[in-house]
Amino acid sequence: MSTNERKLEAAKAALAHLPESGVVGLGSGSTATLFIQELGKLVAAGRKLAGVPTSEDSRRLAESLGIPLLDDVGPWQIDVCVDGADEVSDDLDVIKGGGGCQTREKIINHASGFNVIIVDDSKLSARLGEKWAVPVEVLRFGENTTRSRLEAFGPATLRLRDGAPWITDSGNVIYDIATGPIDHPAKLDAQMLAIPGVVETGLFVGRANLVLVAGPDGLRQLKKQ
Repeated sequence: MSTNERKLEAAKAALAHLPESGVVGLGSGSTATLFIQELGKLVAAGRKLAGVPTSEDSRRLAESLGIPLLDDVGPWQIDVCVDGADEVSDDLDVIKGGGGCQTREKIINHASGFNVIIVDDSKLSARLGEKWAVPVEVLRFGENTTRSRLEAFGPATLRLRDGAPWITDSGNVIYDIATGPIDHPAKLDAQMLAIPGVVETGLFVGRANLVLVAGPDGLRQLKKQ
């Protein structure tokens, strides 16, 4: 089974955790894209489900599939959010933000009654930071000052796309902080967020109710003990 087939398996498994009718948080990234495509099939078949997208890419995809969308300002009562992840630890903490959407993803995650993370087994680590840097969204005003303070936690690299700074949907830049393995993700998250100019981090600590992992031995469901 290819990596993409594993991602699709996890995406399809998430459908079982949706309400018969209600509101779904629509994640971003390659695995979340597969989920949105499967959700579009349910809506086309008559399921009364609406979405709140975490990115403009997810919005455009949902609109193309005829999924009704709520407005951007809320307040929302989101039944379930289904999203991917870049790294998942043994404690089921998560790093997100490889697609540059972590701020909107975190807002929708916190507005959701239940959060499902869908990944293939390549995203699993004992501790966060073993495989992935921590993406941090930063205001452009004073960004070099913010970057210099973030470097207390590891080398900070400005993320580029096509040779230019990666600009988020909210108009900010992203620095990827190479922290190495993280002993206390909640503490690190709080320390980074305390720096003026930091908009949001890609650390999602204690925010996954269920992680669906597709691997060579089939699908596993991981829950916090």
